[in-house]
Amino acid sequence: MPVASTTPPRLVLASSSRYRRELLERLRVPFDVIAPNIDETPFDGETPETTAVRLSIAKARAAAAQARGALVIGSDQVATFDGRQIGKPGSHENAFEQLRAMRGRSVEFHSALCLFDSRSDDVQSADIVTRVQFRDVSDAEIEAYLRAETPYDVAGSAKSEGLGIALLDAIDSTDPTALVGLPLIALSRMLRAAGFPLLEAR
Repeated sequence: MPVASTTPPRLVLASSSRYRRELLERLRVPFDVIAPNIDETPFDGETPETTAVRLSIAKARAAAAQARGALVIGSDQVATFDGRQIGKPGSHENAFEQLRAMRGRSVEFHSALCLFDSRSDDVQSADIVTRVQFRDVSDAEIEAYLRAETPYDVAGSAKSEGLGIALLDAIDSTDPTALVGLPLIALSRMLRAAGFPLLEAR
C-alpha cells in the first residue's frame, strides 16, 4: 500500500542508460539517477521474461540502498530470437551479425519495469512485450545504418526512436515507449498507485 505523505517522495531512476533518462524526462517530474552495480548475466534455463523482471527488481533494490525513503524505478530489456536471448552487441561486428540474423524475421523485446517503494518495501513489476518485424534488409543497408547510428549499446542493435525505424516493417506493443527501454504507460500507472502525483500544477 502507498505510504501517506504531505510531500511527494524522492524519485530515483536506477539506470545508467541515457535513453531511459530521456524517456523519464517526458513525465516532467524531478528525479535523481543512480547507476546500479549488479550482475546482469541470465541464469541457466531462465526465460527472457523472468530475466528482465528479475533484473529490473534487482536494479531498483540496489539503487534503493543509496536512496532510503525514495521511490526507485528499475528497468531491464531482453530481446529474444529463435528461442535465445539477445543482448547489447557491444561492437560493430556483433551488431552486424545480429541484424543479419534478424532480417525478415520477428523478434520479441521484453521490457520489464519495477517500482520499488523503499518506505514500505512494496514492489510493483510488469513485463511489457513488444513484437518487432524486421525488413529483409541488405548487407549494404545494415552497414550504412550501423555507420550512421552506432547502436552498440542497445539490445537488438536497432534504435526504433532513430534511424533504426527504417529497418522495421511493424511494431506491435501496448506501450510505444517500451521498445526504447522504459514503458511510461505502465510506469505512470505504478506511480499513481504509489501516491506519486502526475499531471499536477507546479
